[in-house]
Amino acid sequence: MPATSLAARRGFLRRAAALGAASALPACAVPAPRHAPRVVVIGAGFGGATAAKYLRLWSGGAIDVVLVDPAARFVSCPLSNLVVGGQLPFDDIVVPDAGLEAHGVRRVRAAAAAVDADRREVVLAGGERLRYDRLVVAPGIDFRRDAVDGLAAAPEEAFPHAWKAGPQTALLARQLAAMPDGGTFVIAIPPAPYRCPPGPYERACLVADALRRRNPRATLIVLDSNPDLVSKGALFRRAWADHGKRIDYRPQSRVVACDARTRTLVTEMGERVRGDVVNLIPPQRAADLAVAAGLVPAQGTWCPVDWLALESTLVPGVHVLGDATLSAPGMPKSGHMANQHGKAAAAAVIARLAGEAPPPPVMVNTCYSFVDAAHAIRVSSVHRYDAASRTVAPVAGAGGVSAAETSQWALEAGYARGWARTIWADTLA
Repeated sequence: MPATSLAARRGFLRRAAALGAASALPACAVPAPRHAPRVVVIGAGFGGATAAKYLRLWSGGAIDVVLVDPAARFVSCPLSNLVVGGQLPFDDIVVPDAGLEAHGVRRVRAAAAAVDADRREVVLAGGERLRYDRLVVAPGIDFRRDAVDGLAAAPEEAFPHAWKAGPQTALLARQLAAMPDGGTFVIAIPPAPYRCPPGPYERACLVADALRRRNPRATLIVLDSNPDLVSKGALFRRAWADHGKRIDYRPQSRVVACDARTRTLVTEMGERVRGDVVNLIPPQRAADLAVAAGLVPAQGTWCPVDWLALESTLVPGVHVLGDATLSAPGMPKSGHMANQHGKAAAAAVIARLAGEAPPPPVMVNTCYSFVDAAHAIRVSSVHRYDAASRTVAPVAGAGGVSAAETSQWALEAGYARGWARTIWADTLA
């Protein structure tokens, strides 16, 4: 078992065997005391789906794993900017997830409404309750729409964010394709931290590429809340140079208000920017469920965890992973990192159920960004648990970025597509 000790696994299997076979999943009643350990996982994204799969694999099927998520299908955020720019069809980012059930993961396609930590139960939107011995919460993000005056009341058609892959991805792609000749496309980037640090700059590249091909007189304005590019800055600037003056990048331009009727944004410096298409990505925080479950501190935005086990520091017995976490130093909110969280959490849960200490996690991250349909750039890093600081820190010298020579970027694009297929399979197949 790659991510946990053999002793932990053997100890767990002995305890699981003593408890007897798993009971059938009820609609609402708590099952009889004799049961195999049950882990409920909330959220079937890169973090939650990976945790559910590896809990089954690494326990030899001895854990009863229930995966709760209302989504009817898995739509990948990685590669979704290619859909926005028209370089990839939407169906190419819809990924089959039947492999989870083949591993024995029980799917409950419903929304989790609450967590009753005292009774160790998850309350579903319909009122049903699911008992758990350990809970894994991978709820993703929600938006702080109230941070931008006027946004909460605005229809999504006025300011689509397309920051959760799905219907809004297709909506923004349609708006870009229908933009008038010589029109203006605006991207507003929230303050860091947010999901996928290089994502807005990748989107700027791919929108600029689409405009170059289909609407060469159009303008792209990028309003960045941050003082400079958050990720891969030198590489993105090199890519943007090929677009000439088409990208108007404006740092320290945090959007504080919007007018849906005129599609106008107002920055904190009082600048008013109007667009024919306005991609306003709001400030972000851990998802509503995490807040309601007490996993986010008062006045906070993310879930603090003990990084040895990814266990909440606020609610014992609940492991939190993915974008909802208060990130460790240098740790991005990315799909690959969420996948690594899922494996680390699975190993920790198995160890906890066996009465063993969790193995110190080591995580790797790779993030590719397309600059057009045929070229991509990359950043990679390795993160290791440090017992002295009780956090996960980057390993010096273990990461890197793509070469500055653009002649290498075509190779990176091939690697990026292969990486996507691999991470989808590792998570869902």
